[in-house]
Amino acid sequence: MLKQQTDVLIIGAGPSGCVAASYLHNNNIKVKVVEKSKFPRFVIGESLIPRVMDHFEEAGLLESLKAMNFEKKFGARFIRGEEICEFDFSEKFGEGWDWTWQVPRADFDNTLAKEVVSKGIDLEFESEVLDVVFNEDGSSITTVKNKEGDINEIHARFIIDSSGYGRVLPRILKLDAPSSIPENSSLFSHVKDVNRPEGREGVLISFDILETKVWLWVIPFSNGNTSIGVVGPTSFINSLGGSNAEALKEVINRSDFYRDRFKDVDFLFEPHKIENYSCSVTKLCGPGFTLTGNSSEFLDPVFSSGVCFATESGMLSAKLFLKELQGEKVDWDKEYTEYMKYGVNVFATYVKEWYTGNLQTLFFHRPENPDVKKKICAVLAGYVWDKENSFVKKHAHVIKNMAYMIEMGKTMDQESYDN
Repeated sequence: MLKQQTDVLIIGAGPSGCVAASYLHNNNIKVKVVEKSKFPRFVIGESLIPRVMDHFEEAGLLESLKAMNFEKKFGARFIRGEEICEFDFSEKFGEGWDWTWQVPRADFDNTLAKEVVSKGIDLEFESEVLDVVFNEDGSSITTVKNKEGDINEIHARFIIDSSGYGRVLPRILKLDAPSSIPENSSLFSHVKDVNRPEGREGVLISFDILETKVWLWVIPFSNGNTSIGVVGPTSFINSLGGSNAEALKEVINRSDFYRDRFKDVDFLFEPHKIENYSCSVTKLCGPGFTLTGNSSEFLDPVFSSGVCFATESGMLSAKLFLKELQGEKVDWDKEYTEYMKYGVNVFATYVKEWYTGNLQTLFFHRPENPDVKKKICAVLAGYVWDKENSFVKKHAHVIKNMAYMIEMGKTMDQESYDN
């Protein structure tokens, strides 16, 4: 049995793991990354939001991603019948990036991983974590099985669990908890977008609302392919007849906006189905570890928050470990758990109010309120920790109250939410 020593063990080589590994390596911390899969590998979460650009830049990964010429995403469009609502990230409240990418995640994640390896970071693919034992001081012994079937041990001072849907530490430490988000499911695939219109229309990411709780995503990539999928209550998804391909085609046929573009296009692979995907945990950190990204919380894909929370939590985990290593006191509950949960709760409110219909009422209300739209746009861009934004600070009630007043036919004084 091989025994290895490292400062930080990172489980998972997705965006969270790569951001954390690169940042720590750049600060002369010894890092070991273990990844169960062989890259490139398929994963969902193809629409990014601008906040992630801060993390890639700070981790020294941005230039490698720019070189890939992924499709740039400058905003998002929401469609409801003949009603259209578009958000432009350059017109959001506050500072921050005004663009990001929409990406085939297999290529995107592989680019990140290759850049991490090129930096000299020890990244081991096809290595499965079998068990983790924590010592009283927070150090740990992790048992892994490599691709040759050998069982080895990794001794680490700290673990960052970026295992995503694998949820390694939540499974081992029994930390799983039910989500407060309604139980939804999704069907999705990629197509060769042979009917793609020229210009902006052809590359614009869009969400077509078929019913209040059922929506279709369309995410065009720079390689000529497009991701297309449907999200809805699990009961709705399961009520669709036939194979996954037949079910997804049935939903596409319900879209007046996209029916003609995709009606004769074959799927590049049999559509995947994910049921009841929202999840949570009883805690985000403990002595010697943090949970990041989808290994901690996963909400709903309607606002593309998944990668943002992954990179935010990965970067924060790395920074706080470094801070503690340098002799500074870290209040993990306050600086990590409370911070991350605040952002999660803001986004969770928007997800819930989307499915109640209240947020859709704000999106499609005319005439538009420019101030309201800018503040909502900042949330959709991922800047959910900016309490200068009243739609962040007062997220728990502002959407519901405004929707109620709109439905009552009254005009709200937005300044009252800024006081």
